[in-house]
Amino acid sequence: MIDLYTWTTPNGRKVSIMLEECGLPYTVFPVDILNREQYRPNFLHISPNGKIPAIVDREAGVSLMESGAILLYLAEKTDRLLPREGPERLRVIEWLMWQMGGFGPMLGQAHHFLHFNPGKAAYAEERYGEEARRLYGVLDRQLSEHEFVAGDYSIADIAIWPWASRYQWQGVDLGAFPNVRRWYLEVAARPAVQRGYDVPETSAEIPLPA
Repeated sequence: MIDLYTWTTPNGRKVSIMLEECGLPYTVFPVDILNREQYRPNFLHISPNGKIPAIVDREAGVSLMESGAILLYLAEKTDRLLPREGPERLRVIEWLMWQMGGFGPMLGQAHHFLHFNPGKAAYAEERYGEEARRLYGVLDRQLSEHEFVAGDYSIADIAIWPWASRYQWQGVDLGAFPNVRRWYLEVAARPAVQRGYDVPETSAEIPLPA
């Protein structure tokens, strides 16, 4: 049994989607970041950085913070969604790191300035809006040659897709990125993704482009 400490954010949804894809049993412990529950001592003991998601694998006696590390751990634990060796494995890790280092952080800044604080910093809105569109362009080019980001469906897709699901917050029209749109809808149709998206349960619907 795995304890999942999470909230309805892209990073949180990565892990719940992964758990659903792997069919691992888990218990959800909501951490309401709007009420600063991530800074409570019991959670900081598990996640010293005070960020969700985090897991405790009671069977293995392992606790982990950081969504990328958790995806790698679960992939290796279940031998799923990450090739064991060779160039294929490196390609998945490469795109996982792309998400962790760029697509996530930059889109997070776009959320802050374009969605939550519009009209307060024109320079920041322009900077992060342009960077969001540039990153979607990178992803679109990759998906023009591959059905999924790193070839087969993998933890790279699971890491990237929840951030793309907030395309409206980023001021991005998926119609301008047809390969991303095709991939986005294909991933959104997966039953495990639909179940994992609604964790903790809010009856949230996945945004779908016209």
